[in-house]
Amino acid sequence: MKTVKIVGVPEHFNLPWQLCLENGEFSEIGIDLEWTDIPEGTGKMCQMLRNNETDLAVILTEGILKDISNGNESVVLQQYVSSPLQWGIHVAASSPFQNISELQNKKVAISRNGSGSQLMAIVNAKNEGWKSDDLNFEIVNTLDGAVVALTENKADYFMWDRFMTQPVVDKGIFRRIGVCPTPWPCFVIVARKEFYENNKAMINNLLEVINNTTIEFKQIPSIDKTLASRYEQKLEDIQEWLKITKWSQKQLTEKQFETIQIQLQDLGIIENKLNYSEVIK
Repeated sequence: MKTVKIVGVPEHFNLPWQLCLENGEFSEIGIDLEWTDIPEGTGKMCQMLRNNETDLAVILTEGILKDISNGNESVVLQQYVSSPLQWGIHVAASSPFQNISELQNKKVAISRNGSGSQLMAIVNAKNEGWKSDDLNFEIVNTLDGAVVALTENKADYFMWDRFMTQPVVDKGIFRRIGVCPTPWPCFVIVARKEFYENNKAMINNLLEVINNTTIEFKQIPSIDKTLASRYEQKLEDIQEWLKITKWSQKQLTEKQFETIQIQLQDLGIIENKLNYSEVIK
């Protein structure tokens, strides 16, 4: 049995992995898959890949490409979710801000440097015509940390998946004043380069298992009820999320990769373009 460490966010996107684990599907092909939830998100997972604390990660596209451009020796195995991530723009319920335009030069809560919450704040600034250099950040680590930061006025707004934050909105803690979708496929599966080079056949078998599940995921009986229960979501919100979420079993094409990089360069998120054949496996 080969032990493989993998990390991902504790969100509904990753239920297919949990179902495969619970059904023993990785064990059947000789893989002892050790999944660890990382509520801190992409920045933390990039650090874990660099430190050899994990072998694989299910991670935001923009975050891992930025970190690879900064020296993280990881490779992209395939797309995982090809649809955009819907980033909600949230303020405290008692905040005076009513419109996104009012947030210019205000402090934005982020999970950590290099996180999706930071990079999407840059995307939002670009959309609004603001200078990204003027953004002020408050590191809060997790969604729970963002709740504290916004309610205690340590930060003014926070960007996170709009469906995962819906319960916080429903409780009257956050108020959502806008949504900013990613202009690229949101999640990819990556591996440390050394681990990939030494385990290509095993990785292919692992990907076949998860891909077989994601192909049929939406057809699983009562999957909407299962998701709503596990992730404390309203059923109608989960049903809306399922309609717009598309899992992928394919690799990024060279054209897709080039388009994403042009966008990331334009946003100032990466400086130098990456080589497709070196990063995409």
